[in-house]
Amino acid sequence: MLTELIAYLIQNPTALYIAVGLFSLCIGSFLNVVIYRTPKMMEQEWRNDCQMLLHPEQAIIDESKITLSKPASTCPKCHNPIRWYQNIPVLSWLVLRGKCGNCQNPISIRYPLIEVLTAICALIVLAVFGPTVQMLFGLLLTYTLIALTFIDFDTQLLPDRYTLPLAALGLAVNSYAIYTSPTSAIWGYVIGFLCLWVVYYLFKIVTGKEGMGYGDFKLLAALGAWMGPMMLPLIVLLSSLVGAIIGIILLKVRKENQPFAFGPYIAIAGWIAFLWGEQIMKVYLGQ
Repeated sequence: MLTELIAYLIQNPTALYIAVGLFSLCIGSFLNVVIYRTPKMMEQEWRNDCQMLLHPEQAIIDESKITLSKPASTCPKCHNPIRWYQNIPVLSWLVLRGKCGNCQNPISIRYPLIEVLTAICALIVLAVFGPTVQMLFGLLLTYTLIALTFIDFDTQLLPDRYTLPLAALGLAVNSYAIYTSPTSAIWGYVIGFLCLWVVYYLFKIVTGKEGMGYGDFKLLAALGAWMGPMMLPLIVLLSSLVGAIIGIILLKVRKENQPFAFGPYIAIAGWIAFLWGEQIMKVYLGQ
């Protein structure tokens, strides 16, 4: 049955695009949960670790821990449970007119926007790679980068629980030379980490400040594991250009020097390089 369905989708591009789009809308809904709950899970773990050291009797028991699957989603204002039919990607938000069905508390438009963004990015990956193994793993990379982008944007954190498995998956995938050779993937991981690590310490020596976090190193290292070292200069250049432009705008708007997350720009630049890096390099080199 599954084999027949896959064969049908491959032979019918329109059906394949619809299937990938609908599936990715659902993934986008799940990513909203990941983006919202991951920082809360991390904070709870940090607090629990401190309690275990200072007051073991007050440590959080397993039953009360926040995970991606529990507790069930509720309205943050009235705490009314969100039913399955109120959680249909995009459609439920439109039907509810962006408000809680119980207390009419506004629901952020960011939730459906992330769902739509996930679907659009997935369809672009499908258009670039077609129905191939590269497309399947490309979707996993895309979904992870979207989650990391918004988590870092909200909290200036890039969790190890996502960056390290992303790097491991890149190395595993390229052990079969899916995107680059195994040797290139290893070098990409090492150089990706070291190049930002060097910039970090040079900046710290000169200014006495920390210009970026270790999560940025790990994210670039993960992208290097997926694409190899040759794409790293392009990723760094694109992320620096976009980051500089956004930084100048924020400086003008906020009127004060405040830190901002650099991870989203690395993720966006990495995704662009993943899809069109070779073409961009050829244009740049005049080939």
